[in-house]
Amino acid sequence: MIKLLKLEYYKNLNYRPFKVFTVLYFAILIALLFIGLVDINILGNPINLKEQGIYNFPEIWNFTTWIVALLKIFLGLIIVFSICQEFSNRMFKQNTIDGLSRKEFITSKLLTISVFTIVSTLIVFVITLFLGYNYSTVTDPSKVFEEIFFIGNYFVKLFTFFCFLMFLSILLRKSMFVFLGFFVYWVIEGILVALEVFQKVNNTQELERMKILKEHFFVTHLLPLESMSSLIPNPMMRLKMAKMMGLKYEFTYPAESMIACLVWCGIFIFGSYWILRKRDW
Repeated sequence: MIKLLKLEYYKNLNYRPFKVFTVLYFAILIALLFIGLVDINILGNPINLKEQGIYNFPEIWNFTTWIVALLKIFLGLIIVFSICQEFSNRMFKQNTIDGLSRKEFITSKLLTISVFTIVSTLIVFVITLFLGYNYSTVTDPSKVFEEIFFIGNYFVKLFTFFCFLMFLSILLRKSMFVFLGFFVYWVIEGILVALEVFQKVNNTQELERMKILKEHFFVTHLLPLESMSSLIPNPMMRLKMAKMMGLKYEFTYPAESMIACLVWCGIFIFGSYWILRKRDW
């Protein structure tokens, strides 16, 4: 394992896009976590998210993980560039000639993904605790860790997303094709979700459409991107202004989505290995 990590380190050490996007990602991630400390102008009205309660326990776990999860595409770029350069620069073929097996290649990429995911999760965890203890109006121990499961959900969401990009990178081999393929899949999945929503709304007499979305999904919520999205719901309903408007936040732990993400991880990993074994590189 140490040998594979060192190999990945030396491969990416002199690869400029890898270093640039890594620094950029973690800099923006940390900056986003402190976004609540500045006023944001929305339609000319200044809004301070800290005063709206984003740093209050236990809601802060939902807010911070949801906000930084929006940045996962930046870290995804690093993963894609790292893998695609293996094929464009013929490093993969040379490594196999030098004795690196396909299983070791997949393991090395999974180790890289794991390191980035763990480091990102730890940063979010530490800064969330720091912000919560400094700005939360509630610091009771029972409330502080009540929703800490969002940290675990964030880890799984990130890891699943990176495994998906690894699979696309090995399948398509060129970064441009990977991003194009991801975009096409994102559009297709979005259309499927919209069609199912439309069908369920038309086939029911209920008027509460939000309940329809939650109760009548049988297929699309198990698709990769949708299952990842369900792990961390949009927390904007938890803002004080949303509560004043009578909006309610409802959340049930997405056990099905968690299982779906773990299954997709397995599919993407074994699918990547299968492609490496079957293709003549």
